[in-house]
Amino acid sequence: MLPTPCYIISDVHLGVVSAEVEDAFLRFLRDLDRRAASVVINGDLFDFWFEWKSVIPRRSFRVLAELRRLRDAGVPIVWIAGNHDRWGGEVLRDDVGVDFREGPWEGRIGRWTTRIEHGDGLRVVEDRAYRRLRTVLRHPWAIRAFRSLHPDFASRVAIGSSRTSRDHRPADGGEGLHRVANELLTARPELDLVVFGHSHAPVLARMPGGGVYANPGSWLEDPRYLVVDEQRIAVRRWPSSAENDALDTLDRRAEESRPEA
Repeated sequence: MLPTPCYIISDVHLGVVSAEVEDAFLRFLRDLDRRAASVVINGDLFDFWFEWKSVIPRRSFRVLAELRRLRDAGVPIVWIAGNHDRWGGEVLRDDVGVDFREGPWEGRIGRWTTRIEHGDGLRVVEDRAYRRLRTVLRHPWAIRAFRSLHPDFASRVAIGSSRTSRDHRPADGGEGLHRVANELLTARPELDLVVFGHSHAPVLARMPGGGVYANPGSWLEDPRYLVVDEQRIAVRRWPSSAENDALDTLDRRAEESRPEA
């Protein structure tokens, strides 16, 4: 169980963003120890992450140090692997102290029964080719071969090849993941909340069965995040003037929902 308020972010793509965007994100993290009871990073915090035996990507240092500081302050952090930062391991789990997951996270956020997943490969038809590629990229032989490359060269290759997926916007405007969330909430009525990232399309919507689908969108393009408390989920933009400065809100129970303009 994650305590509330729980802050959820996705798709920051650090390593390719401007210095101004990275500095703003660091200010956001530094503000969390007085606001957040828990934090979820829903994939693609970095545009590229890979752990060699004794080397990590250089530009990650300040953010990782800030996450370690949050953990030392007693804030639990769940990091769900995305398609850009899938190759995490001992550094994230042992040195930074986050709960790094290579698959979805399910549990309770306060009173919300929740499933959080990055969202890559979930669309049945549109993501068929990507799922085949993903199988190859995540194969132990492919990971071993990549680890044998010099980190400077390997990083250039990875960041260059990631530009296609980073710059790509789904032609469906996020509707494919919206549909997947609706199907999941219909099939599993015990879920109160499903959260995806990946599409870079922000969403906060009540599904026909009463559950809520949320996607914070991409911090890379518009610094938004989700805040889940005991009864309500809100979309906020950084920096916000106050904790009640929400772009949109929904209550956990459908009869209590009250979206705000």
